[in-house]
Amino acid sequence: MSAGLEVADIFRRHGDAYRQVHDGHLGRVERRVMSAIELCRTAELGGHSERCTSCGLVRIAYNSCRNRHCPKCQGQTRADWLAARQAELLPAPYFHVVFTLPAPVAAIAFQNKATVYAILFKAAAETLRVIAADPKHLGAEIGFVAVLHTWGQNLHHHPHVHCVVPGGGPSSACPGLRSGRTRWIACRPGFFLPVRVLSRFFRRLFLEDLQTAFEAGKLGFFGDLADLAAPAVFAGRLAEFRRVEWVVYAKPPFGGPEQVLAYLGRYTHRVAISNSRLVSLTEGRVSFRWKDYRHHGKPKILTLDADEFIRRFLLHTLPDGFHRIRHYGFLANGHRAAKLALCRKLLAVSPPAEPLAPVPDQRDPARQATGNAFALCPCCGGAMIRLATLPRPTPWRPPFWQDTS
Repeated sequence: MSAGLEVADIFRRHGDAYRQVHDGHLGRVERRVMSAIELCRTAELGGHSERCTSCGLVRIAYNSCRNRHCPKCQGQTRADWLAARQAELLPAPYFHVVFTLPAPVAAIAFQNKATVYAILFKAAAETLRVIAADPKHLGAEIGFVAVLHTWGQNLHHHPHVHCVVPGGGPSSACPGLRSGRTRWIACRPGFFLPVRVLSRFFRRLFLEDLQTAFEAGKLGFFGDLADLAAPAVFAGRLAEFRRVEWVVYAKPPFGGPEQVLAYLGRYTHRVAISNSRLVSLTEGRVSFRWKDYRHHGKPKILTLDADEFIRRFLLHTLPDGFHRIRHYGFLANGHRAAKLALCRKLLAVSPPAEPLAPVPDQRDPARQATGNAFALCPCCGGAMIRLATLPRPTPWRPPFWQDTS
């Protein structure tokens, strides 16, 4: 086993060869991600020196790339995001609902990431909100956080949206009544919404929006999918998609707010593969751990050529400016504070008396711009103080790969 192996090591050793072989197929975003990860926490980005006030240890701390695809740059961003979410938790059971695209639809999504991923978010969100508002199922206005993941454990393209949803909400406004939202409606114990209903409604909404995008000229096709550019062929393919079952599933509710935060922390700022899953890089082949969910999550080791590993990793780069974490319903950004206040009133609970403590993180928030400046000495636990700034070796301009959305 190779201790301390990182995705950056694989890119540094084999990235140039990958660029040469795939030069004609590498897009701007993929090139940016590769460069960012290769340069992360190296002298090329500059940094500073620091010394421990207790034992005198002196070390160099190089700046991070701060790219959202980099496995080393998510810790503090995750901690800050979770700290902001603590005050939004409600005393209600929370459910985890996942909306997944079938493989043939995922192929279209890969060739049209920005458009189809946006449709995936919209269809999943509308499905939850509409079915939850229906008095036959819940009759409440719900709120939730949705997170896009595009990978499976083996790094294949597998787009799906994770939604973390409180099991209830203010009563929905009903036709014929002057107002709604007069009481909190909770779901049945251990049950949120019927997944079969969710699945079929999600399929209908998604395919309607996909058809609209096609008619508006927002979809492009190449390679094996080039024939879909013909309206008749595309219509036939949509008909096929309507005949298959789409996977939507809901997990049992969480045990409490602490479990919700811990779960969100694992999902919101995850990248395609963490460094901790890497096992070895030997003779141009990468081995990593994965769980085979078709065999009850059995742990396995998968070995790929470095070229194939890089290809699979880059499948999951997102378009510039695309937000992979979104809030809906009473957690939507525009009216979150007012809606949460209403929820607490209906639940008869007080708002947090004071800001909750941030989720613990090893790094010093005052020096997070560097991405790797730790507050404590690794030898004795003493405080580290900055000695000097280390300039970048070349004239600097703002890093074009910084993308923390």
